[in-house]
Amino acid sequence: MNYSATAGEAALQQAQWVFCLDFNVLVRIKHMANSVRNGSFDRILIDHHQQPESAVFTWGISDTGKSSTCEMVYDFIVGSGYSDRITPAIADCLYAGVMTDTGSFRFPSASAAVHRMVGDLKERGLKHTIVHENIYDNFLENRLRFIGHILLHRMDLYYEYNTALIYIPKKDLLRYEVKTGDTEGLVNYPLSIQGIKLAALVIDRDEERKWSFRSKGDFDVNTFARTYFEGGGHYNAAGGRSSDPLDVTIQRFIEAMRENALQLQ
Repeated sequence: MNYSATAGEAALQQAQWVFCLDFNVLVRIKHMANSVRNGSFDRILIDHHQQPESAVFTWGISDTGKSSTCEMVYDFIVGSGYSDRITPAIADCLYAGVMTDTGSFRFPSASAAVHRMVGDLKERGLKHTIVHENIYDNFLENRLRFIGHILLHRMDLYYEYNTALIYIPKKDLLRYEVKTGDTEGLVNYPLSIQGIKLAALVIDRDEERKWSFRSKGDFDVNTFARTYFEGGGHYNAAGGRSSDPLDVTIQRFIEAMRENALQLQ
C-alpha cells in the first residue's frame, strides 16, 4: 500500500462523515471501496449519474437532471445559507467542474440555472478566462503530436453504423509519454464528423482496458456501457472497462455495435 492510500485509510478511521462526490457506486473508488463500505461513518452522496447504489449511502442527493456534481455542490452551499463563503478560489473550482461537464456549455445539460450559477460566480470574483487557459492551454508539445498520431493511425470509421472507434495501445502511451489527463476529451473528436452518432475510445492501461463512449441524439451509451463493458454514466456520455486484451475487447465492441445497428441508424 502506498503512502497516499495509507493516509486515506487513516483519514477514514477518524471521519464522522464521508462525502461521495461524482460517483454513486463504490466500485468506482477501487481499492478504497471496502473501507468506505464498511466504515462506521455516514456516507453522504452528491452525484448526477444514473442508477446509484442507494443502499450504501446514509443520506444524499442523486439528480440526473443536473449538469454536474459541481452544480449540485453549488446548490448545496447556497441552499444551506452559506453562499457568502464562496471565495474566488472556490468559484474557480466550481466553474471548472460545470464548464468541463457541459462541454464548455454546449451540451443540453447547460440549463438556465447553470448560466445563472456562472453569473453569480462571476460576481463573486470568478476569472473564467484563467480557468479555461489552465485547463485547455496548458499541455506539452508531445500531447498535440500524440493526438495527431492517434487521429491519423488509430481511428476507424464505420459509416454503415454511424460509429467511430479510437483505440490506443500501450506502446503509444509510452512513445509519447502520455500522462493522466492527456487523453481527456479525445473521445469527442469523432463526433465532429458529419453523420457520426456514436464515438468510442479504448485505452490499453496496465490493469485493464478503459472505455469512453459519447453519442449524439437518441443513442443511450449509459445502457450500452452497462450491457457490454461493466460501466455506465449518462445517456450521451458513459465509461466502461474490460479485462480482455485490447484486440479482444475491440472485437467485442464491433460485435456490440452490430447488435445495435438499428438504434445507430
